[in-house]
Amino acid sequence: MLLLPNSPEVVLTFLAASLIGAITTSANPFFTPAEISKQAKASAAKLIVTQSRYFDKIKNLQNDGVLIVTTDSDVIPENCLRFSELTQSGDLRVNSKISPDDVVALPFSSGTTGLPKGVMLTHKGLVTSVAQQVDGENPNLYFNRDDVILCVLPMFHIYALNSIMLCSLRVGATILIMPKFEITLLLEQIQRCKVTVAMVVPPIVLAIAKSPETEKYDLSSVRMVKSGAAPLGKELEDAISAKFPNAKLGQGYGMTEAGPVLAMSLGFAKEPFPVKSGACGTVVRNAEMKILDPDTGDSLPRNKSGEICIRGNQIMKGYLNDPVATTSTIDKDGWLHTGDVGFIDDDDELFIVDRLKELIKYKGFQVAPAELESLLIGHPEINDVAVVAMKEEDAGEVPVAFVVRSKESNISEDEIKEFVSKQVVFYKRINKVFFTNSIPKAPSGKILRKDLRARLANGLVN
Repeated sequence: MLLLPNSPEVVLTFLAASLIGAITTSANPFFTPAEISKQAKASAAKLIVTQSRYFDKIKNLQNDGVLIVTTDSDVIPENCLRFSELTQSGDLRVNSKISPDDVVALPFSSGTTGLPKGVMLTHKGLVTSVAQQVDGENPNLYFNRDDVILCVLPMFHIYALNSIMLCSLRVGATILIMPKFEITLLLEQIQRCKVTVAMVVPPIVLAIAKSPETEKYDLSSVRMVKSGAAPLGKELEDAISAKFPNAKLGQGYGMTEAGPVLAMSLGFAKEPFPVKSGACGTVVRNAEMKILDPDTGDSLPRNKSGEICIRGNQIMKGYLNDPVATTSTIDKDGWLHTGDVGFIDDDDELFIVDRLKELIKYKGFQVAPAELESLLIGHPEINDVAVVAMKEEDAGEVPVAFVVRSKESNISEDEIKEFVSKQVVFYKRINKVFFTNSIPKAPSGKILRKDLRARLANGLVN
């Protein structure tokens, strides 16, 4: 397990583990001890590479035989190893018994719904995905060895691990690794290191567009800005184009289970520039995409909205130890059902218009309503609860809770927020609480989230 901020040790550990046939799972170092422990146990992690400042979160895992390695050179916690001891432990040899279908990466994702699950990505899958993104003939449309590529997105997320780290290494480009996002430092580094490719998400685009600091720096070296994790609106597209005078703007569409990239707007469209507003490109090469009617399961023609499905060697092998969830996501013909709603136009461009799945996207991070609901329903003063997304400019979406109090309870909004915040990472915290007499549900018992979202949209909440 990698429990690290962005750093060279992430790259070295992942590649070394891959070489010997081991599997790497990455966790957000800001996770709570309970969240880290849950992922470590689910993935059967044997070794955790981290920094000593996170030791207290994971020290109890030593009782389960987990070896902890710290990348700091200062005083290390008891019974831990220094990272340098790993690098000096002997020859690193390729495991000749590795199969292309062996799992190499195990990111955790909530898929279309439910609790986080281990996504089994194989050697063949990652090689295929990287080739789909950067193996092209035109260096102006792809990464090339002369590029300096910005890596400020978290490397524990598959977007940065695959589309930045692995793709950059594939072409021999330089990677500028930043441990965290801070707007002034980001602009300074773009200017100083002459960054040519900026891989971003909409909240970073928004911060750059709004910051008065932007005008103080020379951003002319950037030739390509690529955004993913959530769609950019027309206003943000125009704003970012104005800030980077020499850059082409492209958007992509991905999902961890899909390996992760499904569509890209740089290098694959018939007319790649200028990019159509709202489009996230065309399907990656050597993959198939279709749009399904969610009610009938029939394939739909161009310009008709339905569920986006993809098939190819890059998609996941399945969910770890969860055949039921795997079967519900990948059908018998090998099509991965994304839970997203979109359409393909006459130029093969994909547009995302909605999503069937219940996931909340906070600044590109996944928040599963079911995870928060399971926490809240365990509170003795809460009888019932439902969590849905609410639109928010900076974050895109934030989780809000509709709560039915227990009889004679006067639990407050602040008490509920505090109860959740102690147990989850910052982006999973409840933004607002709306008290209600009942939660709308179908006869099957399933929460009717669309009804709650409609209440929010129509302002029918306090």
